Amino acid sequence: MTDASFADGDPKTDRLALRADDDEGLAIISMLLQDAVGKTVDTAWLPKRRVFALMLNRFCWERCGEGEDGVRCRCGLHAENVLAVRATGFDPARAQQAFELLSIAFEPGEDGTGTIYLHCAGGAGFALDVEALDLRMADLDETWKAGTKPRHDGTEEGA
Repeated sequence: MTDASFADGDPKTDRLALRADDDEGLAIISMLLQDAVGKTVDTAWLPKRRVFALMLNRFCWERCGEGEDGVRCRCGLHAENVLAVRATGFDPARAQQAFELLSIAFEPGEDGTGTIYLHCAGGAGFALDVEALDLRMADLDETWKAGTKPRHDGTEEGA
């Protein structure tokens, strides 16, 4: 297995396809998915396959120059070897509830196990108990112009 890198993906389309199985790869994926937005209806926990997947509209930080609004693309994220999933801060009755992904972290346990945390705005998030860290993301579609560049409180422009 190899770490995630900007060299991965399809160079003809500028679409990324990355895999993380350690802290370095996870940091790259977390950075690339910062400010991605999704809806709860676009999340899936498949316990028999031990997969948690979600679809996001990713802000393409790696393509955004200074003073530009940037672009977004549709992106899939999925975790393998998932034993349990917990969601906090979401209303199960609201399938169209939107969320903004802020960061992804991994807290190791014993013998390679651990918990992947998908931290979302407003204190919401997902906790995935995993047998091993195996997280994959892939850009799925062409980009479109973003209306604005994401901004964070206390900063002039995005993170």
